[in-house]
Amino acid sequence: MKKLFGKNIAVGLMCALLIMLVSLPPASAWKNDDGEDGKFGPWSAPVNLGPPVNTVLADYQPFISKDGLSLYFSVLEGPTPNSPQDIWVAKRNSRSENWGTPQRLGPEINTPATEGQPFVTVDGHWMYFNSNRKTPDANGVLPFGLNDIYVAHRQNKREDFGPGGWQEAVNIGAGVNTSFGETSPFVFEDEMTGVTTLYFHSSRPGLGAGTDIYASTLQPDGTFGPPQLVFEVSSTYNDQNPSISRDGLEMYFASDRPGSTPNPDSGMSGPPGQPSVDIWVSTRASTSDPWGTPANLDAVNQAQGGPVINSPFFDGKPSLSFDGTELYFHSAFRQGSQSVFFDIWKTTRTKLKQPE
Repeated sequence: MKKLFGKNIAVGLMCALLIMLVSLPPASAWKNDDGEDGKFGPWSAPVNLGPPVNTVLADYQPFISKDGLSLYFSVLEGPTPNSPQDIWVAKRNSRSENWGTPQRLGPEINTPATEGQPFVTVDGHWMYFNSNRKTPDANGVLPFGLNDIYVAHRQNKREDFGPGGWQEAVNIGAGVNTSFGETSPFVFEDEMTGVTTLYFHSSRPGLGAGTDIYASTLQPDGTFGPPQLVFEVSSTYNDQNPSISRDGLEMYFASDRPGSTPNPDSGMSGPPGQPSVDIWVSTRASTSDPWGTPANLDAVNQAQGGPVINSPFFDGKPSLSFDGTELYFHSAFRQGSQSVFFDIWKTTRTKLKQPE
């Protein structure tokens, strides 16, 4: 542990993570308001979030907090993929209100390097994200690869700045990070088993030349164990950006595997006629079961009588709300965008009443 986080921060991280494991809400807390297990209708036609969240810049990689009042996302602050990129946050006082003006997070999170793909734990005290920084962290730990996963803590789950806000991020270590790229972290806390799992995607050698999805289990000492390839949702193509429902039975992710919407243009999604990047979904009957065969979200949604969600270009980084009724994602070149690059979009679905 000392090698991962440094002695003082290691103890704090370990204790807090162990507390998080034993303080999960009971199973009844994960039910719908009426106490019944959730069943949902189809997803609605996607809506652009508009200003002030979306701008002429690339606004993408969204994550919606448990309470739905904080939207974390990345902003590519220039016209090329190599432009500076930081993590920002937009807030609102209730889910019925519009988003306030976004703010760039402080130097505890952002550096002159690239930071992106934020995730905040259910308890609101931990942020995971990836960065390609080349400098050592607060404990003197140097980066391991092209992109590493970092974690930051805050005392006050409602503060992003100043006292009680985010503390300086540290590298989560060689147990997860490699000389390749590890990005798009998502921490799933299973209230039924007490197991906490870090999902992410990596460019390390896997099933093919693209990225694959991996899972690493939190150990009793507060570190994450050796990552395992999630074979059921990985392919020889690019599979990335896992987002899991609170009951652990749905996984949304992005992929350019066959079955994705054909791309009519050449560009970032590949040559004309090749599969674009689409949002896919996999389900399972319980968290002890393997993930099912993934399906394109459009096929699933249209089978329920809903509209097409994916576009012919680039749709990715899905973020499912805690109650399962909202799905945020980024999309490039979609009609109605504020930017010529990426914007953040949202689709919604309703909880269905169970038959009496």
